[in-house]
Amino acid sequence: MSQMPQLSACPSCEEPLESGDRFCGACGYDLSAVPERPQDNPTITMNGSVPAQGARAGEYPERPSAPPAGAAWPAPGPDGAGGPAAHLPTDLPGTDSGGSALPPETPPPPSAPPAVAAGVRFDRPQQPDGSAVSPEIYQTQPDEYLLQAPDPRVSAEPAAQAAGTGGKVCVACRAGRVDDDGYCENCGHAQPRERDHMEQESGPVAAVSDRGLRHHRNEDAFAIGTTTLPDGSPASVAIVCDGVSSATRPDDASAAASKAAGETLLAALPRGTHPQQAMHDAILAASRAVNSLAAEPATALEQAPHQNAPACTIVGAVVTSGLLIVGWVGDSRAYWVPVDRSAPPARLTEDDSWAAQMVAAGLMNEAEAYADERAHAITGWLGADAYELEPHTAAFKPDRPGVVVVCTDGLWNYAEAAEEMARVVPLDAASQPLHSARVLVGHALDGGGHDNVTVALVPFPAVPQGAGSA
Repeated sequence: MSQMPQLSACPSCEEPLESGDRFCGACGYDLSAVPERPQDNPTITMNGSVPAQGARAGEYPERPSAPPAGAAWPAPGPDGAGGPAAHLPTDLPGTDSGGSALPPETPPPPSAPPAVAAGVRFDRPQQPDGSAVSPEIYQTQPDEYLLQAPDPRVSAEPAAQAAGTGGKVCVACRAGRVDDDGYCENCGHAQPRERDHMEQESGPVAAVSDRGLRHHRNEDAFAIGTTTLPDGSPASVAIVCDGVSSATRPDDASAAASKAAGETLLAALPRGTHPQQAMHDAILAASRAVNSLAAEPATALEQAPHQNAPACTIVGAVVTSGLLIVGWVGDSRAYWVPVDRSAPPARLTEDDSWAAQMVAAGLMNEAEAYADERAHAITGWLGADAYELEPHTAAFKPDRPGVVVVCTDGLWNYAEAAEEMARVVPLDAASQPLHSARVLVGHALDGGGHDNVTVALVPFPAVPQGAGSA
């Protein structure tokens, strides 16, 4: 017959008890129903806290910084040697709700590999002989708290298999294989898409594009390159496109436009086409590429009759040894920033937007127009539903070295005026274009990153191929 535990307070109403009481004088609680508290504590820690001896259930007081006086530490182990003894779940026999002993568990066959533990992962103590405790004793954890990632000690083989078969390994759990939809088959984590962040360097030209902090995808695209004119002088090319978010497939539109324009320029310039004419033709080629995306089967249009045609904006620059050409449709921009910052910078493009029209008509000043909620409504774009296409081109002959900043509104929203853009462009942008492009993207992200951010930097005058960031 088990002895009644010695309690100082009623576990039901917490009123003080007299020694030897069988029933609580305040509430009549049967004190003999209280099981005696075991004298050892669990070795399992949750969030780094361990219940102290004598603490009530659910209480985790501060652990004493030093052992009590007279207590040997470390405590002697089972063989009398120093070191804490390992507490196994078998130290205390389990019982069911009626107090009967639990039936013995049937161990799995020796040939069966241990299954990955589900639920909260617990530390695995060592047995007195130094070997690890059998994992079977940790299979009683609840299944409703599944870990996203399996134990890395047993997940290395699946990851290696996924990599060995050409599959991608999840960036989150580093164990599961990524399926064709871009999700991990193990933890379900969505994988970063290739266009979420892009960087490229081509000789002295560099570009960086980032999804930003608010958009679910990157709808910007760019194309950069270098070539040689018929006289042997170098030429640099940069194209930046911004997909119109309110249109269908804006990411496809920007990608198609930038690719077509870049290829057109790099093919026309070596043949002797004047750079300004080449830029005009490149914008027309980009327009045709975007228009072709609208040619969908009639069944697709029947299923989505309210979809509009894919659309994007475009801005580009061609830099030679003595000539700077820009071309654009929409509100993506090009800026001129001289190496000598005592000289004035300049914006080289005029937006096809509601705000620009208000300023041009004299109805508002620039500050008022761009503060209006309609400011960024564009009046020109590439797409099958665009109004009559009017590619804008302009030629400049700078009298000093500098850098051309070709960007989407995801950047210039955070440095709108030419003077503001010049302040955020690094001083060594002409010699370190890739690093400087990263700095400018970072400036937009630090400012809030409300839109996709894309910027290309083209040093002026053109630098021969092979010269670029050190």
